[in-house]
Amino acid sequence: MPPAVIAGLEAAGVEYEILDCEPEFADTAVFCARYGYTMEDSANAILVKSKTGAERFVACVLLATTRLDVNRTVRKRMGARKVSFADPAETMRITGMELGGVTPPGLPSDLPLWVDSRVIERPFVILGAGTRSAKIKVRPGYFLRLPQTEIVEGLAVETD
Repeated sequence: MPPAVIAGLEAAGVEYEILDCEPEFADTAVFCARYGYTMEDSANAILVKSKTGAERFVACVLLATTRLDVNRTVRKRMGARKVSFADPAETMRITGMELGGVTPPGLPSDLPLWVDSRVIERPFVILGAGTRSAKIKVRPGYFLRLPQTEIVEGLAVETD
């Protein structure tokens, strides 16, 4: 795991568990099926950028059973006419992590972190670990220890 991810976990002072996984099983649905976790306890971190006005980024965390409400909630909260997912190069530049491995521990402290309110209701969540060879199991109270975190009602919507 990247040193920044470990440092981010240690700085928060919360219990966590590192779950090793084979890189080919790192995608959320495949990971859950292979290692016996539910999608309801898995969370994804997604970097979004404004496409109009000044360049701004926000990291969003949502349960794997939901999808990010990019064109309504995120766009309105960012105050932009258009927003989109950051591309792989932007994601690496802003987070230092590869697309698909972005995780809240280790994100820059000045990057806003919006967490869908459903995430906080879970007994634990499985997050990426900044790499495709591991995941992190943590209680959702972890997010409340990060100063840049905002819990957002309706950040994501249920998928069918």
